[in-house]
Amino acid sequence: MPQNPAQPVPDHVPDPGPILGYINAFRHSKTMFVATSLGVFDELERQPSTAGQLAGRLALNEDALERLLNGCVYLGLLERREATYSNTRVSSRYLVSSSPATLAGYIVYSERSLYPLWGHLADAVREGTNRWEQTFGSQTALFDQFFRDDHAKEVFLTGMHGFGQLTSDAIVRVFDLNRFHTLADLGGATGHLSVAACQEYPHMSAVVFDLAPVEAVARSYLSTVACGDRISFVAGDFFQDALPQADLYYLGRILHDWAEHKIHRLLGRIYEALPPNGALLVGEAILGDDRLGPEYAVMQSLNMLICTEGKERTAAEYEGLLRSAGFRTVEARRTGLALDAIIATK
Repeated sequence: MPQNPAQPVPDHVPDPGPILGYINAFRHSKTMFVATSLGVFDELERQPSTAGQLAGRLALNEDALERLLNGCVYLGLLERREATYSNTRVSSRYLVSSSPATLAGYIVYSERSLYPLWGHLADAVREGTNRWEQTFGSQTALFDQFFRDDHAKEVFLTGMHGFGQLTSDAIVRVFDLNRFHTLADLGGATGHLSVAACQEYPHMSAVVFDLAPVEAVARSYLSTVACGDRISFVAGDFFQDALPQADLYYLGRILHDWAEHKIHRLLGRIYEALPPNGALLVGEAILGDDRLGPEYAVMQSLNMLICTEGKERTAAEYEGLLRSAGFRTVEARRTGLALDAIIATK
């Protein structure tokens, strides 16, 4: 079916281009999702191949695979010379699972979890609740789904790791953190933020505090980084267990997961644990005051609707939550990336 009008649009008729682009957008995403999930980029990183050669190695239909590969060429994810396909620089860096900067885990998570959930967006809007039970037939908690087996856990954690690396350096630099000595990274997963902080501030040590199933994956990653000897892992639940001692706590993509009564409880626990002049650093996608941008924050707030009990918030809303917990100064700064930063001082 044609995706663009055959003739120029008269001046008095609105251009349908944006609408046609939105119609086509999910096809672009799904093309990348499927090529990543099927191992196309991993295989081509090992050896550029024809569609027939690749179909044989991956046990796929050759004609259908060729169409998928051509779609990836159009999207700038593959190159084709003669009949041989190879990865582009961007796919080698972000779509190959063995790359240190890979986003493949987040893409597989998007393919297997987010894409099915978004299929029920209309019901989420009708009812105002997430779609886990409707999509997967389970009433278990969100993170129980992510940790339901070793494979699901690895997909989720590697996805969060790759996605987190895109913003961690900016988050630890947007404010001057030199006055702090110990960082407690609550819900820190693999510890990518702790690594960025310890690399930026050589005097700083860090504790990654997360659920027990995360520990093996986190320790495996932390053992590979130069500052890993200054980063420890403590297993625990930040809603229930004693928090590690620190003069700086960090919550990255945590507050947007939860309803406000749970946020109040968590912020209260952090405030009580901090020493005087200690601080909480928050990393979230901050909505503008009019809630119409940035694009990522607006779309992420819809994502929170279908996935969690939370939402994205404005800087003023985060300030209200933090001040109600007792913090005396609160400052928000934009990074220009998918995650902004707020610092609140006790």
